[in-house]
Amino acid sequence: MEPRLNIVTLGVRDLERAISFYRDGLKWPLSSASVGDFALFNLATGTALALYPRGLLADDANVKDGDGFGGITLAQNVSDKETVDQVLAQAVKAGGTLLRPAAKAEWGGYSGYFADLDGHPWEVAWNPFFVLESGQLRLPE
Repeated sequence: MEPRLNIVTLGVRDLERAISFYRDGLKWPLSSASVGDFALFNLATGTALALYPRGLLADDANVKDGDGFGGITLAQNVSDKETVDQVLAQAVKAGGTLLRPAAKAEWGGYSGYFADLDGHPWEVAWNPFFVLESGQLRLPE
């Protein structure tokens, strides 16, 4: 598993308000890859900040909102589907907990979740619409 963090996703209670805060207040660039109830902001580090409704984020990670879930997930994007399964297996072998096995995602990719030893949810994903350059995420403007 490469030591890489591509996306930090914040579970937000009011998506439009949160988008306005980051886009209009902080002047962060909203990526055109943002769709529906999922907003993405390009960061200067080759990573992205995502905003997603908190309840939907908990559901996606297969955790219960309000039961220790802090409303945040971390994500590592990988170059192919097979690597998603390999990273999840490696995390479980190292003592992590499988939260959701990898499966085809409604957005067209393939992803699953594990929790680290302290319960922090990590998504491992292959997204055919995202470009990875030397492990860094490159989103369209």
